[in-house]
Amino acid sequence: MLADHNKRISVDINCDLGEGNSRLDCDKDQQLMAYISRCNIACGGHAGNSETMQISIANAKLSDLKIGAHPGYPDRENFGRKIMNLSNQRLLDSICEQISHLEEIAQKLDSTLSHIKLHGALYNYAEQNHKLAQAIVKLVSERFPGMRLLALTGGEIIKSCLYFDHPFIREGFMDRRYKDNGFLASRTEPGAVLNEKKKILEQATALAKAEPVTTATGRQIVCHVDSICLHGDTKNAKEIIQYIDQDWKTKNILIGSTY
Repeated sequence: MLADHNKRISVDINCDLGEGNSRLDCDKDQQLMAYISRCNIACGGHAGNSETMQISIANAKLSDLKIGAHPGYPDRENFGRKIMNLSNQRLLDSICEQISHLEEIAQKLDSTLSHIKLHGALYNYAEQNHKLAQAIVKLVSERFPGMRLLALTGGEIIKSCLYFDHPFIREGFMDRRYKDNGFLASRTEPGAVLNEKKKILEQATALAKAEPVTTATGRQIVCHVDSICLHGDTKNAKEIIQYIDQDWKTKNILIGSTY
């Protein structure tokens, strides 16, 4: 994220996409692509299949988006939002398979993956589990050295990236409530998912400007981020991002990727 407080701010907006099952689902995703700069495409673990991966990559290329892999727990029944009792090796094998699957499709479409973002319960668990974060970053640095890790600012993944000297992108969330320690409130907690577009706009703007955001307890914290996420399955996601885009144009805040 590049900031010039006297002129304008350029903000990278990422969105988790390709989490449906059909071309129709991908068509809905495509409507969001005009308003974002980066997409994270589900690659068969928690959601997605070869067809949706192919269509999502093709659509992302048309919109000139940065394209990344979005691996999660191989648990389609729970959409990857529950921690699975897997050995680290089995989990790492699954992550590697998912990323490799998307990478293979991308190569056939003459496209390159720029980054990796973990999904759901895997994302949150790895951000708080030092051993798992180290194992994942070690895997990525060895098997996918050219792909940045898109991860929670202040979390264990970025700490591990610093340890392994692997490139990363600090992520913030416009549609999720933060805890006082900078981690995300669990989706099971009331108010953890923001749905009102005005509140989402306020949090997105605060993150873009590195200004304080309000936590679940009412405290104010500052999160320094390089990219801001809008979940593709957030209710009225298209309406929300259009609302933000219109507001930001009046404030000279531009949506665009710098990584």
